[in-house]
Amino acid sequence: MTVHDVTLHEYGPAVSTPMSVEAGLALAGSGILQSAAPDPGREGHADKGLHLESVQNARDPRMRTIRVTDFWRGVVLAPDDGSDMFLLVNVLPHDDAYTWAAKRLYSANSATRALEVRDAVALDELTPLYETAARNAPELLFAGVSDGTLRELGIDDQVLRAARSLVDKAQLDAFATLLPEDQLEVLQYLAEGFGPEEVYRDVVAVRRPAGAPAEPVEDLATVIANTPARIRLVTGPDELEEMLEKPFEAWRVFLHPSQRRVAYRVSYGGPVQVTGGPGTGKTVAALHRVRHLLGRGEDSRILLTTYTNALAAGLRQMLGLLLEEDEALMARVDVTTVDAYANGIVRAKSGAVPRPVGDREQRQLWEKAVKQLDLPFTPQFLAQEYRHVVLGQNLGDLASYLGASRRGRGIGLGPARRREVWSGVERFEQFLRERGETTYLRVCARAADILSGEPAPYAHVVVDEAQDLHPAQWRVLRTSVSPSPDDMFLTGDPHQRIYDTRVSLGSLGIATAGRSFRLRVNYRSTEEILSWSAHLLAPVTVDALEGEGTDSLAGYRSLLHGRRPQVKDYATRQEETEALVDRVRALLDEGLAPHEIGVCARFNLSLDAAEEKLRAAGIPVLRANGQTAQRAEGVRLATMHAMKGLEFRAVSVLGVTEGAVPFAREITSREADPLQHDADLLRERCLLFVACTRAREALSVTWNGAPSPFLARPA
Repeated sequence: MTVHDVTLHEYGPAVSTPMSVEAGLALAGSGILQSAAPDPGREGHADKGLHLESVQNARDPRMRTIRVTDFWRGVVLAPDDGSDMFLLVNVLPHDDAYTWAAKRLYSANSATRALEVRDAVALDELTPLYETAARNAPELLFAGVSDGTLRELGIDDQVLRAARSLVDKAQLDAFATLLPEDQLEVLQYLAEGFGPEEVYRDVVAVRRPAGAPAEPVEDLATVIANTPARIRLVTGPDELEEMLEKPFEAWRVFLHPSQRRVAYRVSYGGPVQVTGGPGTGKTVAALHRVRHLLGRGEDSRILLTTYTNALAAGLRQMLGLLLEEDEALMARVDVTTVDAYANGIVRAKSGAVPRPVGDREQRQLWEKAVKQLDLPFTPQFLAQEYRHVVLGQNLGDLASYLGASRRGRGIGLGPARRREVWSGVERFEQFLRERGETTYLRVCARAADILSGEPAPYAHVVVDEAQDLHPAQWRVLRTSVSPSPDDMFLTGDPHQRIYDTRVSLGSLGIATAGRSFRLRVNYRSTEEILSWSAHLLAPVTVDALEGEGTDSLAGYRSLLHGRRPQVKDYATRQEETEALVDRVRALLDEGLAPHEIGVCARFNLSLDAAEEKLRAAGIPVLRANGQTAQRAEGVRLATMHAMKGLEFRAVSVLGVTEGAVPFAREITSREADPLQHDADLLRERCLLFVACTRAREALSVTWNGAPSPFLARPA
């Protein structure tokens, strides 16, 4: 088995690990950890100077640590049967390793027979508090499920006691980071209304190996054998050293079991939707779905697409890593943006495509149309009406527009006003034709028309960052693959919607009902960063990805812990940028490489000032984009929009000031259109949320002058 076949299990919090993962390496053979005696409590020594040491006051007596480097220690489970098989479950800084190991308890799930872990100390401390509160509750969350049924689903005594103290799903979420994963997911399914039979089929059965023992087991070697999807067998010290030295990028293609079930399901009856907050592995799940589809023995072609060139470049790089640069497999996958794909379709059919213009040029043309026709609308209003209604519904004439729904627009328009709007639309498009230009969305509309009359070019379409796609772009994708099982696999997060898009996937022939999955565990950021960032969106509601209902971050959690975000104000921009230099120096002194540090701001002007100060201090910097080499030397500087798809060990967000975040010029006045006003503010909130959640271990948010209103913390 190669390293890229590994699935690592997130067993608990870690800070600054070289792998940024927890657990999943079974160390077997006398070449790894040579125990001096069968007694697992005795200290042993490994090849190449790895020291096996016991953990004082550990809840699990099998806990040991091994030396990885002078700074890092690995936490391992020692064998309980005298064998020489150890399990590496975490990699942490020296002192953190011992603190973490003392609280964890490992066991075999009685239903799945797989290895699981819990924060036993925290569970014992928290459960009595909830039991006291539950005595006066009118109804408990799992009152309708018997103890016997819960035990059949793998719930053990400690978790059963905690479950019986819960009143609602919010309390279950509070326990989420403490409970064993298999048992947590059983409880989550039951809490959502699934019956015990469904839970056994969808959770327990899929995790229990076909050859699992009939009776529950506890010995480590057997449990490891029953957890093949989460644990890799390492048979020598050289292989272990190779695994631990893998750069972070190499670990980004690994799947958590909850992701693997989605990505490697044999077949779906139609389009699939996978949602989840930042860092939950949606992109990784999409990549593994591509791999699964490639491995089904079909000679089919796959379109893997996303929103921006930078994101497409990242997908291409990670897919190559996952497929081990297999040229035959890579040749069957086209990785591109939707706009570039649509442009290619039109170019192949017409031989040429008018030049698509950007937002700034479009704004100038709308201003010109309003002035020439003396229209009673702002250029911004007309641009939004064109985007959301005309292009959103693919309207081609006045009659269609007069009868169109304007749901989501906050100002009503009668027939006379609609005729005035349409005159502006015609003048805008006339300007484009005269200049030999078009818009990206018009290219998409043309590509969809072309494809609708031809055989679909792909057997499967996989979409990442689906929340930012416009209906015109979805029409291109829908016509690129015939409706069939496994036709479309979509991943996205409505909370990261940084472009103003509104779409009803069902109305476009992309129905995901019954095939929607939510990922809840963040594998990128610490819980401290995640919790702080989530508060940015607490005051608002977010529409669901498919356009119906709302989406929530409830149950979204991290298994990693670290320092709290730094939030600080400065009197001037100069003071703020000088403090940034000091902060970056401190991070470099801690051992971070320059490319592991990201600096972002709403505008390039702020980045220019930061770049000047960093360079003057002798710190290398690079402007981040899709073509920047992954490990090229230099602190990365990027606008908030360009941060999408990136991640860093440390992130500094600059200039979060009033008037900049949200950017006043981009916000429609409430008087002009109250719904658009709220949508604009939400888009800006999501942009700040995205920027902050690029940080894995350290986050700094600063401003000069008055702070952004988004920074006001809810009670």
